[in-house]
Amino acid sequence: MTGRESHRLRIVERPVSPYLQWELHVLQVRAESGVQDIRILDAAELTGLEAEHHLPELVFLGTTVMYEVLYDSDGTHSGGRRHDDPEVIHACHRQLVELHGAGERLLTYFEREIAPLPAPHGHA
Repeated sequence: MTGRESHRLRIVERPVSPYLQWELHVLQVRAESGVQDIRILDAAELTGLEAEHHLPELVFLGTTVMYEVLYDSDGTHSGGRRHDDPEVIHACHRQLVELHGAGERLLTYFEREIAPLPAPHGHA
């Protein structure tokens, strides 16, 4: 570890898709190793924040740069948009800190919701 804190907030929708199930298995390893403090929020808890559109996926590089991860209409990663405005970065970070604090720790969620599921099947 570099001494830097790393946090992740994963919004989950039900029913859990095979991809999400796989992703949460990967994130479980990161959480168990202490690499990231990962929290889970149910998408149903965000209806007020997502009234007009889904919340963006954001990546913060310190306090001076933020990237918005972009996806096309099929959900395929299509790039990123860089944000340098300190006020925008601060406001987004403040909101995410609040949401992260309200989230459930991944390891607790994983044991209750994901571990009991049968292994996901691949798609043809």
